[in-house]
Amino acid sequence: MFEVSESITGQPWRWRYPGGDSLERDLTDQLLLSRGVDEADLPRERDPRIRDFLPDPSVFADMDKAAARIADAIDAGEKIAVFGDYDVDGATSAALLTHLFRRLGTEPMIYIPDRLMEGYGPSGAALVKLKEQGADLAITVDCGAQAFDALDEAAAAGLEVIICDHHQCASKLPTAHSVINPNRLDESEEGAAHGHLAAVGMAFLLGVALLRELRARGRFVNGTPEPRIIDLLDLVALGTVADVAKLRTLNRAFVTQGLKVMANERNIGMAALARAASLNGAPKCRDLGFALGPRINAGGRVGKSELGVRLLTTSDPGEAEAIAAELDRLNEERRAIESAVTEAAMEQAEAQRDAPVIVTSGPGWHPGVVGIVASRVKERFHRPALVIAEEEDGTGKGSGRSINGVDLGAAILAAKDDGLLVAGGGHAMAAGVTVAPGGIAALRDYLAKRIADDVEAALGNRALLLDAMLAPGGVAGALCDKIDQAGPFGAGWPAPRVAVGPVRLHNVSVVGNGHVRMIALGDDQRRFKAIAFRAEDTPLGQALLAARGDSHFWLAGVIKRDDWTGGDAAEMHVEDAAYA
Repeated sequence: MFEVSESITGQPWRWRYPGGDSLERDLTDQLLLSRGVDEADLPRERDPRIRDFLPDPSVFADMDKAAARIADAIDAGEKIAVFGDYDVDGATSAALLTHLFRRLGTEPMIYIPDRLMEGYGPSGAALVKLKEQGADLAITVDCGAQAFDALDEAAAAGLEVIICDHHQCASKLPTAHSVINPNRLDESEEGAAHGHLAAVGMAFLLGVALLRELRARGRFVNGTPEPRIIDLLDLVALGTVADVAKLRTLNRAFVTQGLKVMANERNIGMAALARAASLNGAPKCRDLGFALGPRINAGGRVGKSELGVRLLTTSDPGEAEAIAAELDRLNEERRAIESAVTEAAMEQAEAQRDAPVIVTSGPGWHPGVVGIVASRVKERFHRPALVIAEEEDGTGKGSGRSINGVDLGAAILAAKDDGLLVAGGGHAMAAGVTVAPGGIAALRDYLAKRIADDVEAALGNRALLLDAMLAPGGVAGALCDKIDQAGPFGAGWPAPRVAVGPVRLHNVSVVGNGHVRMIALGDDQRRFKAIAFRAEDTPLGQALLAARGDSHFWLAGVIKRDDWTGGDAAEMHVEDAAYA
């Protein structure tokens, strides 16, 4: 047993689950238990399947009402429009409903707003335009929960709207035929228990409810096949991971089974994107968040919002390859833009490093990358961050990211209610804002006062949680395989973190975009490769770079298979270190 009360990054190391240094029980079970699984739930959590976690869709308010209205539209041959958000969750939600409607013999209209010209969510002008183009019913996915004025305009124009969203709701709901959202304040206890679902998860449940309604009406008789909605789980997995939804219960089943569907390359657009991203073999959970998701997002970030949905809904292999190549190119463009904004935001953030919330802003910053930059700032300074792009007239369009224990979405909604925002909303870990000219300083002060206590409590509880302790020889591919059985890992279901040591460090150097690479050597002469990402200018990176071969360290981080070396080799992604 060893104890680290303060590491190089200034935090204590603690066991996530008692006995992490002993591995007396099965490692997979230990990892599941340490992530909050009850002992009785271990059998279904070892292999999470949809049927073991899927709720009855009827538990959600308005779900049956919405399913019946869509069924009526399909039976009557009405024109249905799907209005999606421009991010991955919105694109996958819109694509899922599009594929389902096509298999039911209905070709929907699809509308994705331009992120730069129209902003987030449905506008009255866009909904009225859909009505003028022949839409009888519109379904908003991943947006609409706060679109009061837009939905009033749609109602005045005679367009019925169903909202399928997951963002936080106000006590008053917008004018709509039905509002499906597990985060409605009047949602049932059973429905509210699924508040962590992404919008694409709610769209899947809407699809399940629709098929049940059509089945009850006798739609699938006399040889009429019922669509296999389970075949669309690849879209659900992608949207869930890319939206950083917590990978617990149903979400974890969505991703586990969705990855299996993805391996079969049922969606030709998704398969083309995987090739464009140079992925070898079937995509893994990490690939959804770091390879596929950013490329689909890239279109929306730089002014081509519809590309993601077009890719995910095309049946033309040639078109799929062309769109995937374009999204890959746009992603490179996005990276260059992001790098410049990140550098400027970090400069401002340094002066606010001890503030409860870091708010940075600048004229000319690209509004399409502020969310990514906010994530970078949050990671560097371990506190909520809001990054705002100022337009020519001084209006600010921003995005924020939070830390565990601090509900940023609720704070943003409160700021909106108190008149500090033109628009705003989100959920606990992420939010978006529109700020009137000259209003950024007041917003910063408001948020700082509102969430100061929550941030202090969250930082006070901050510790690096470890799942196991290994000797250097334990860093091996076989252990990676055992760990993977407790996956997939992501938000709310963290990848297992281990402590390895004591080790000496050799060949320490900076590679790529500030990554610190090294070889770790144990006293048993077993060695493995290790890397600390984006660490060059951090206390961790500086300590590693200053290390001499005779200094002994404990390293903490996650281990991955070393695909470059092959065999049973593994490498470590270092998150922290302590002197042994």
